[in-house]
This record gives sequence, C-alpha cells and structure tokens, in this order.
Amino acid sequence: MKKTRAAKAPLVETKPAKAKPGKRARAARQQSLDLVPGEYHFPPLDLLTSPPENRSGPINTESLQQNARLLETVLEDFGVKGEITKVRPGPVVTLYELEPAPGTKTSRVIGLSDDIARSMSAISVRVAVVPGRNAIGIELPNATREMVYLRELLASDAFERSSGKLSLALGKDIGGAPVIADLARMPHLLIAGTTGSGKSVGINTMILSLLYQHRPEDCRFIMIDPKMLELSVYEGIPHLLTPVVTDPSKAVVALKWTVREMEDRYRAMAQLGVRNIDGYNARLGQALKKGEALTRRVQTGFDEDGKPIFEEQPLPMDPLPFIVVVVDEMADLMLVAGKDVEAAIQRLAQMARAAGIHLIMATQRPSVDVITGTIKANFPTRISFQVTSKIDSRTILGEQGAEQLLGQGDMLSMSGGGRVTRVHGPFVSDEEVESIVTYLKTMGEPAYIEEVTTEEDTGPASSGNTSAA
Repeated sequence: MKKTRAAKAPLVETKPAKAKPGKRARAARQQSLDLVPGEYHFPPLDLLTSPPENRSGPINTESLQQNARLLETVLEDFGVKGEITKVRPGPVVTLYELEPAPGTKTSRVIGLSDDIARSMSAISVRVAVVPGRNAIGIELPNATREMVYLRELLASDAFERSSGKLSLALGKDIGGAPVIADLARMPHLLIAGTTGSGKSVGINTMILSLLYQHRPEDCRFIMIDPKMLELSVYEGIPHLLTPVVTDPSKAVVALKWTVREMEDRYRAMAQLGVRNIDGYNARLGQALKKGEALTRRVQTGFDEDGKPIFEEQPLPMDPLPFIVVVVDEMADLMLVAGKDVEAAIQRLAQMARAAGIHLIMATQRPSVDVITGTIKANFPTRISFQVTSKIDSRTILGEQGAEQLLGQGDMLSMSGGGRVTRVHGPFVSDEEVESIVTYLKTMGEPAYIEEVTTEEDTGPASSGNTSAA
C-alpha cells in the first residue's frame, strides 16, 4: 500500500501592488495649460489607452494550492518526486516552484513539459530552473489572461526612475512587476518570433518608449522595413534621419552609411581624447560654457618634399544624438545581400556602442542562415517571442522553451549573462501608434540626410551631421 505523506501547503505569493505612478502620470491628470508655440513637448500619456480599474479579481489561494497538489500528483505519476514549495500568480502565467527529491535530473522534468500540459489540461507548459535556488519552475497559463497596457508601464515610477539612457518598457515579469531594460547597456537587441507572436507590437512598444523620453535632437532613428507595412506608420516624425527604408538594396546602403558615421564619430572622439558619446557631449558642453572653440587637426595634402600638410579645422559644436537602427525583417536583407549586411552588422555590433549607435533587429525566421554565428556572437541580448520549434528556440536563445510560449506578446528575454526571464509584453493598437505619430508631426518636420540611402564611394560622412536641424 502506498504511503501518503502529510504535505505542507505551498506558500502562495500575493500579487504585487499596482505599478506606482510617476510624476508624468500625475501631471497627465492635471489640467494642461496652453502650449507655447514652437516648443517641443513630449507626447501626452492620454494618447495611450488606460487599463481598466478592476481587471483582476482577488487571488483564490485555495484553488492555487489545489492545483499545486494536482501538479505534484501528475509529476509523481511520471516518476518525478518532489514538493511544490511556492506558487507565484502573475498576469498571464502562474509559476509553481518544485523542490525536487535528491537525484532528480532537471533535463528529465524539462522533457516532460508536453505531458504535464496534457495532464493539467493546459495549452502549453514551460519548465526551467529557478536561478540561484534548488528549485525547478513550472509555468502554467492562467484560465483568464490579464492584458498588459503600455500606458501603465510608461507612467510607472520604475520607468521614470530608470537610470538608462535608452530605457525600453519591455512588459511585466511573471509576478506582474514592470520590466524596464536599457538599450544603451545591451547595447544591441536581436528579436525573433513567428507570425502572430506579438513581435511587431513589441517593436512598436520599444520605439514608443524611446519617443516618449527623447527629443529629435537627442535620439534619431533609421527604420528599415522590407515588409513595407510595419514601420511605414512612422513616416514623417521629426526623429527620422531618412524616410523609412523599404528597398532592401537601399537598406544595405543605409547600414554602410551608419558604419561610416560610426567611424567618423570615433575620429571626432579621438581628437578630443574621450572614450564615448557621453564624454564627447560633456566636453562640448564645457567648451560652450567657456566660449571655447574646439578644433581638430586634419591632413589636407602633401608639400613639395612629400611631407603631409596639416591644418586646424573647427569642430562642429552640435552634440551628437543617439542613433537607433530598427530592422523589422532581417531575412529579406540577408537574401538580397547576405555578406554585405553581415559585415556591416558585425562591424556595428562590435564597435557602435561607444559612438551612441544601437541596433534593434528582428526576424520571423530564426534559422542559421539568417541568424548566423557571427551575428549571434555580437548580440548578447536577445528576445524570443513564440517560435514554431525547439530548434528555432535553440537558434535564438541557445535553449528550448520559446516554442512553449503563449503568443500575443509572451516572450523570453536573454540578458548578456545568458540568464533567461519570461516577460509579458504590453499591447499597443495601430490607432494609438497613429495618434502619437500625428502628434509628433505637429512638433516639427524631419531633417532628412539624403546621403543615408545614396550610394557613395567618397570619404566618410561629415561629422555632426546627425544633429537635428
């Protein structure tokens, strides 16, 4: 006869309190004054949809503990002994922490994910080790899914207090706390996800996060959209360096221009003896305060004896803005000019961080011919939305699990250290994006640089030409 042990009821964690609103959210509730014409104003939060007041009911502790017992029974049926010690309910999934019996292999429990899903009548189950603890996390989808709204993330105190230069509101973690990442520290981002996984909405939320915190003179965009539909909505905003690029051959030219701009920025920084864009802009600020004119030494030719002739040229005193290059479909570019694209991306990924240039690259086909070993090695930070197979998940993240995601913004985020966390991305509608774009167009015209998409065999791009006009 089988002995039944008196199991201790698992600890059910309470949901975190609603994200604390920041100053911006409080200011949005106040009556706005008449705007001064000609001044740049950030988009108001009112352009984004507000989350409903009571969207999640109280936690049913008894039901969660009952589920935990059922899960223990299912695992025991498959020969896995252990105890569920903690339950963490979240907006989309609930995490059950299993403390396995000694000698239990993690790989065996991970391999049972499909069987656990079937036995628990769930769509899919993701199993992963809880970092830093002797526990295996089993993530079961909730019966009703809570929607994450971009407005509550941008209005949160966590987003406002973020010290990042290029903060991105990625979404909420399993427990429901806001997840804010810094693109400047990543320093580049590789995104994969199949159709309907929420990849394009995720890219929109990242772009909007930057538009809500940077003026055109502080951050400029080069948007490459071979699919012609996803990023074309941003056409005409003052932050663009060039119209949205839809021709793959012009996209290659734009990437080469970005490499030249990066090299030119490196030369300008070397002349001032600074190590990065922050140091360069700080040095310019000091010189402007003192009324000092900065110069650089440039070779202009050779004299009769063949010795080089140098002359001092004034350095442009405009601060250098960040440049964010967004590519919505890498596969199309790799088909047209794989080697050229790979070489440009590799060079930018290795060096562009110090020059204030950052890449956000996305693909719906995470195969090895699109995400090559070279590209993967230079993008330590990666995000995977739902993919079709374990092979695709391993290609983008180096481990399986992304095929078990629920779609519609459910993602796995891998930081530079290789640690993978599950994040539920916010939803933003096309109407919200269009209203923000319409507002930004009233704030000024874009100052395009024609050379970005013009094939040029001459020297590098001229210094400081990325500053807003």
